[in-house]
Amino acid sequence: MIFGGSQPSVDDEAKQAAEQVKSFKDFLYSYNKLSEMCFNHCIWDFTTRQVRDKEDACANNCAEKYLKLNQRISQRFQEFQMISNENALAMAKKAGA
Repeated sequence: MIFGGSQPSVDDEAKQAAEQVKSFKDFLYSYNKLSEMCFNHCIWDFTTRQVRDKEDACANNCAEKYLKLNQRISQRFQEFQMISNENALAMAKKAGA
């Protein structure tokens, strides 16, 4: 029997597993949304099995724009969170002084 809490508990492992599942679900949701959006926007010719050059270029541009947009949104969210945390810290210091 080990005392001192050096090993993760079953609850911690379950929470970590749940977070991994949530993260994977979020990734799949985003991937599926990207696939559907770009497919609907860029694929026009269903008379052949070949992907036309214009369709291929459109799909690549669509995916690139979507990924850049998501990256930019994440950056702005992180910037907002940092500002919010700094403001909360400043307010806490004012209240404690």
